[in-house]
Amino acid sequence: MATLAPAQSKLAPDTKFFLTMAIVFAAINVAAFSFFALMGISSFGAPLYVHVHAFTFFGWVVIYVTQNALVATGSTALHRKLGWFAAAYTIFMVIVGTLTTVHNVQRGMVPPLFEPAHFLIMNPLNVFCFAMLVLAGVAVRANTGWHRRLIYCGMASIMGPAFGRLLPPPLQLSGGMTLIFGILAGFMLIGVVRDRITHGRIHPAWWVGLSVLTMQWLVGEPIARTSFGLSLYQGVVDGTAGAAKPPYEKAPFPG
Repeated sequence: MATLAPAQSKLAPDTKFFLTMAIVFAAINVAAFSFFALMGISSFGAPLYVHVHAFTFFGWVVIYVTQNALVATGSTALHRKLGWFAAAYTIFMVIVGTLTTVHNVQRGMVPPLFEPAHFLIMNPLNVFCFAMLVLAGVAVRANTGWHRRLIYCGMASIMGPAFGRLLPPPLQLSGGMTLIFGILAGFMLIGVVRDRITHGRIHPAWWVGLSVLTMQWLVGEPIARTSFGLSLYQGVVDGTAGAAKPPYEKAPFPG
């Protein structure tokens, strides 16, 4: 028993950090989507698939906060059981996120941060990389250090839509993508700095998360501008309202 006490005392600060950051992620999401609702840009009059997407992705935020809270309260058995549900849930998110992207492109409803062809590539790639980070975290669940950091990186990687809603219109149309990437990477760098200060070393999981995030943000637009990307876009929008939208031209900011 004496050998367990030091390990537990070291775990407590990490548990507090990850729970605090989970609450921060949740608060940012609530603020961002509430802001769009108050501005009248989002409403309950949106198509059903939009609501399914919103509830699905905010459901993940609830799961993430709950999982960290369960660890903080010592409810590890329930945490493990919910973890299997969370793993399956990420796959559902990939399906919902991809279908929502396709429907939005077909309706010509693409956020002003993106050119339509870029959005068609970037959004599914983002949610796929998120799922890979989370599932990798589940796969190495026996190693707490890797487990919680990889899932944290997955959570940080899908915060782009929240920050996209908080950016002022000028940044929505110019430089917004770079700024959002910097913010998402910044959340991971918070973990890097904290590890260095708290543990005297940087856990390699942070570099994995940063590499995945960087890769998806670097390759999305180049792929969209290839003949494959253009053909994919044209195939998706053919016969829909989205066909009238130029593939490489950003939409104006709503309102």
